[in-house]
Amino acid sequence: MNMTNTLQHFVSQSDGVGLALFVILIAMSVVSWVFIMIKAWQGIKVRRSSELFLKAFWDAASLEQIEQITTEEPFSLLTRHAIASSRHHALHGANHLHAAGSASEFLTRAMRRVIDEETARLEWGLTALASIASTAPFVGLFGTVWGVFHALTRIGEGGASTLEQIAGPVGEALIMTGFGLAVAIPAVLAYNACARSNRLILAKLDAFAHDLFALLTTGSAPVAGGL
Repeated sequence: MNMTNTLQHFVSQSDGVGLALFVILIAMSVVSWVFIMIKAWQGIKVRRSSELFLKAFWDAASLEQIEQITTEEPFSLLTRHAIASSRHHALHGANHLHAAGSASEFLTRAMRRVIDEETARLEWGLTALASIASTAPFVGLFGTVWGVFHALTRIGEGGASTLEQIAGPVGEALIMTGFGLAVAIPAVLAYNACARSNRLILAKLDAFAHDLFALLTTGSAPVAGGL
């Protein structure tokens, strides 16, 4: 009996609980792969657009020229908000509570707020991946235990049994454990890859924020950097 026939036979012999667990694992797998593809596409897009912006930033002749770049990647958003905040404080001073403090303090708060928002945006979807990675094996294990219990119950009700009669249903029940692991493993790998990528981007964004802060507060351009 091949894998497809075994799976079909297992599903046909399952009760409501077993089928519900099977559907839950399928839903987890679909959700996991949707997030994996979205995060992979977002990572590639952010990296490419950030490389282009940083090259344009360090090649720009003035802040006005930089402001013409309107991409939505983290480095561009940080730059635009920092320039706008610096000019706002220079024009209006500390007339409101949100602008209290010196110009450097106001600029620091504005840049930190943008970095926090970008951190939250980069981490979108990671909670779902982590939840699927941690719960899918247990859902599969529960499905196996439930399947073995019902298989042994049916065999016991049938009277005398042989090893072949026991091994078949129990082996089919183990499919749920394998399915749970098959769902969890890609989610774990994707979560780790995304978390590492986010750490690298945020570390570079923080370093760029220091360079940008020095440029806006002292007017001296630091050594050019990039991704």
